[in-house]
Amino acid sequence: MYKVMGLDVGTKRIGIALSDFLLLTAQPCETISREPEITATGKIVELCTENSVRKIVIGLPKNMNGSIGPQAKDCIEFSNMLKKKLPDIEFIFEDERLSSRQAENILAQQGKKYTKNKGLVDLKSACIILQQYLDRTK
Repeated sequence: MYKVMGLDVGTKRIGIALSDFLLLTAQPCETISREPEITATGKIVELCTENSVRKIVIGLPKNMNGSIGPQAKDCIEFSNMLKKKLPDIEFIFEDERLSSRQAENILAQQGKKYTKNKGLVDLKSACIILQQYLDRTK
């Protein structure tokens, strides 16, 4: 039995979500600082080990026309760093266009004050990215 991890990689923070062992639902795990990257990647490696993670789904923030812009290239570079530390884990990119907007809408509907805690948006976005992948692969 294993879990799948979802990552919303931003320039300042990384939202992390984990699946259940049945691979049905995405649950929030935590938000970590991206800097320093050695600490961020170390924390992700630790979480993968603790939670029997075999796949990591990384949100790829494509441009609205589907092209790869600077933010998407940054995510790819970050994933390449992680791959070196986690060679036995499968990495999957998931199109995450508008996931942050969707996360903000959900948090607003729940009455959560996300404007003062952007980490909540990153965490919710990681859940959306992972759930999108889980739903597609059922």
